[in-house]
Formats: sequence, C-alpha cells, structure tokens
Amino acid sequence: MSLLQAYSSLSSSSPRATISQTLQSIAVVPPIDSPSCKALIQLILDDLQAVIIDDSPSRLIRDDVLFALSAVKGLGKIPHGAQVLASVPNLKRLMTFAIKLEPAPDASNEALKCVANTLLLSEPARTRLLSQDIDGGNICVDLLQKSATPENTFLSSRILFLCTASPNQSASFIESIVETKRTHFPGNGTIIDVVALKLDDLIASMQSGIKMSRDAMTDLLKLTFNLLVHYPKLAPSEVQSPALGGSPDDQKVMGDFWNSRLDGILPPLVRAFQTIPLSSQNPLASPLTHIIHSLITIPVDASSRAIWFGTRPHSHSTTPQPSSPESTTSSLAGSSHDNQPTPREPKARHIERAISSVISAGRRSFCRSPRSTSPSSADCASRAYELLDTTLAHFLPGDIDPDDPAVRDLCKIDGDTSLDEIVCPLVLLITRFCLGDDDAKTRIRRWLVPENLDRTHPLEKRADLLGRCLRLLASVYHSRLKDSMGEMLYAMCDSDATTLAGYFGYGNVAGFLFHKGVVSAPPVSTASGAPPTTASGLPINPITGTVEHPSEAVDMTDEEKEHEAEKLFVLFDRLEKTGALPPSQNPYRKAFQEGKMG
Repeated sequence: MSLLQAYSSLSSSSPRATISQTLQSIAVVPPIDSPSCKALIQLILDDLQAVIIDDSPSRLIRDDVLFALSAVKGLGKIPHGAQVLASVPNLKRLMTFAIKLEPAPDASNEALKCVANTLLLSEPARTRLLSQDIDGGNICVDLLQKSATPENTFLSSRILFLCTASPNQSASFIESIVETKRTHFPGNGTIIDVVALKLDDLIASMQSGIKMSRDAMTDLLKLTFNLLVHYPKLAPSEVQSPALGGSPDDQKVMGDFWNSRLDGILPPLVRAFQTIPLSSQNPLASPLTHIIHSLITIPVDASSRAIWFGTRPHSHSTTPQPSSPESTTSSLAGSSHDNQPTPREPKARHIERAISSVISAGRRSFCRSPRSTSPSSADCASRAYELLDTTLAHFLPGDIDPDDPAVRDLCKIDGDTSLDEIVCPLVLLITRFCLGDDDAKTRIRRWLVPENLDRTHPLEKRADLLGRCLRLLASVYHSRLKDSMGEMLYAMCDSDATTLAGYFGYGNVAGFLFHKGVVSAPPVSTASGAPPTTASGLPINPITGTVEHPSEAVDMTDEEKEHEAEKLFVLFDRLEKTGALPPSQNPYRKAFQEGKMG
C-alpha cells in the first residue's frame, strides 16, 4: 500500500497508534512519485486546518499535530512538495498554524520549519509570503521579538533572511520594517531594535553553550546584513564620499551610503564581535564572519570614535603610546610576535565593504563601532590586530610561503574555501580603521613595525605577522588577499608611497606600488613618517628595509678584476645580440661611446 493510500484510509476512528505510525513513516520521506506527493501533502494540510483552525472533524486530533507537521516538513523537502506549500493559501495556513500553536513551541516551530524550507526551495514563495494576503514578514518580526529560545530566533531569522535576500522582491518590506515603529515593542522600536535585543540575548546564550544559539546568531546576522546592505540603497541616505554624490541607486556600492535609522545596530554587533566564544584555532569562522560582514557596511567617523576605540585620548601624534603592547595572541590561538608589541585586550572588529571599492579610488573608512557596556575598555583596533595575527599564524605557520600547497590544503580542512575568502574582510577592516582614525592608524602601525624592530634580518623572512604580511605581497595564488594586504599597509603608511617604502623597504612593496603607478623607488624624504634609522641609530636600507651595512672593499688582483670585467662584457654583449637588452641600455656600449673606456 502506498503512503497516499495508507493515509487516505485513515479516519477519525482509526487507532491513534496507527495514525502516529503512518505519519512517522511519511516524515522519513521514502520514495514517492510526484502526483502522490502533491496529493498527500495537501491532504495532510487540509486535516491540519480542520483540527487547528476550523475545529471540524478530521483524521487528526490535537495530539497528532506535531507528527503531522513533521510529515508535511518531510514531504516539503521534495521540490514537488515544496510547490504545493508555496501557494498563497498554504503559506497562509502554515503561518496561522505557527501563531495558533505558540502554546506548543515544538509544533509551532515545526510549522515555521515548513515555511523556511519552502522559501529555500521556491523563490516565488518569498514574495508571496510578504504579500498583504499573508503578511508573513511582519508575523515573523513579531515572532522574532517574542522568541524565547535560540530555536525560535533561528527560525524567525531564517525566514526573514530569505525574504529580504533580494531588494527587488522585498524593497517595500525592508523600508517598512526599518521605518515603522512597533507599538507593542518597548520604546516603540523598529526591526533594528528587535534585532539588537536578540543579538544581546544570543551573546549570553552562546557564552552559556545553549543549544542552537550559534546557528541562531548566524541567521540573525544574515538578516542584519541584508538590512544594512539594502536599506541605504532604498531610502535617501548620507553619501560617505563626495565623489559618490551622483551615483544612481542601481550603482550604489555596499558601504558607500549610510542611513542613521540603522545606527542602533552598531552597539550589539560590536558587543557580539568582542565577546562571542571563538570556535577553533582559526577564529574567523561563523558567526564571527557574519558579524564582520555586517560591520563591513557601517562607516567609521569621529562621532563614533569612542564606540570603536574606547575613551582613550585622541592623539594626532605620530608616536602614540600603544595600549600595553604585550603579546596576548595566545589568548586567541597561541601565536607569537617575535619582538613585536601586540595589543593587550582583544576587542571588536569590523569589516570593509567591498574589496573592489577599497582597492579603487578614495580610501575611506566604513566601519562603525561598538557600544560596549564598558566603552573605555573597547578597542576594535586591538581586537582586529590580534585576530589577524592569530589567523595568519594558523594558516601560515612559521615562515612558510603563502603559495605553498599546504596552505591551500589547510584552508580546505577548515572548509571548502580559500585564504582570500577567509582573511580579506578582516584585512579590509583594519584598512578602514587606518583610513578612518589617525590614532588607530598610528597604533596599528607601531604594533606591526615597532621602533625597536629587529632590522638585522630580511623583514619578509620573519616568522611573525610582519613577515607574513610582506610574503603575501608576493603571493600568486592569493591575489585578492595580496591586493588587500597592500592596501592595508598603504593606508597604515598615510597612503604615501615614500612612507610605505621607508617602513617596509621598496623591494617588498615594489609590485604593489607598480600597480598604483609608482614604477620606481620613491625618493627618500625626511618629511615622510618612515624612520631613516633604527632605534639604535643604524641607517636603514631603503630597498630592503633592513640595517644598511657599509660596503666592504673587494680584495681582488688586477688580473682578477680584468677577468670579471671580461665576463660582464660577454654577458651584456650576449644579452644585446639576443634582443633581451636594447643597445642603448648596454653599459659597456654606453661607456665606449662616452669615451670612458680606452
């Protein structure tokens, strides 16, 4: 007997055990043909409506509702079943079930799971759910506000995330929930206030290890990201750069525009960023990555400085006192800094909007900052720096070449992803800090390149954060991270080529500067912020960035010198004949023409 026949043969007088057994066998979704699947799922929905909404005779009773919804959920995972659930009447039924079954949380959640799965499989269902006939979006906002467990929050957030994924389909809904005050919410807050409250609740849940709190945080952050990305494009918003004033709405880039209605989301995002437990040696994992993706959309400015960096005094000095530069990376994942000061207290971080926009003209700061319960202790620059140190130490241990196959293998172990995808947002975050706040920029630079840096060995071979950053500038496989790292160092050096070459050596940054139009070593300038000598007074070689040692006289006889000169002559002559060297560039030919050789 088929599942459809088995269920159709049931009646209100059938033994309850038989009904439960039949529903449970449907829930495991054995093979079923399309027509039977569609007919069966509709039949169960009709019976559920009879018992939950209409209070009319049905095969089911209240005690069967949970099993029946589980059966609908199972059938709804099949595309043909999802088509049935995606109709306006059935979506409306499921949302009504969720509301009426709130006293029975398991059953109510099962109804929401049916909706979430349907939205995942059917894009048209997302628009239908937001229609006036169903008003499912606002229902889910109410459910999110009232959610008492991480699972409630997860399901409401998942549905809202899917519904707001496309601004073309959800523009009016996004504008409505961001702008409309909810009279039954304390203080008449909007969706931003609801999300902020739930973020704080989930921080506590994650710290307590409550089941599903991490998943709930992840999907709530996905919803947050949608709101932060789409709303500034839909509503009149503040331009973050004068050059963008004439950008049409369809060309607005994430982070280029900001609307003050979204300001309230910053504090809880930052608190989450600072305090959520890290999941592994690689701290850049969900939900931290989703926090970063949300923060990447928010600008950093002087008015939010205390939220970002605490109440430390603002300093325009080029040598501010770093906040107790002790190595605390071990508190995150145990990396060391090899004679480099590191920030003491990890704090929040925020990520940059789009890699392309940061690499393009106008290096701007687009981060916003945390409203910590203890603002004076919040230092996002310190937190960001430590996370970068820890992350790169995990993926690039010792002095390994970033293009070593072992690095790509390690990325795949942490997930089927690349170093570009993992690290770029964090690097862009630090870039924004450097562009948006002079004091943060100076402190980050002092942590990475302290005055007492050991410059007796090649900087790019160091087994610390500085060495890893410089080695990434020469990477072939991690091109996006290579560009982002160059932009970070460039912003850290006042966006000045001379300063950049002075701190790191022109040889290490020549490739990056070439792509910025600087095709030769910039002249050494005392006006740049880069130190001409080490802390002990030794001169720094502008090409290598290391200590410049006096050249030693070559102890050669006249015959040996003549022999070496002949070898060079033959070499240059061969290069000229093969076309590798233009005649005008042959130093020997030029010397003969100028009469310098007899």
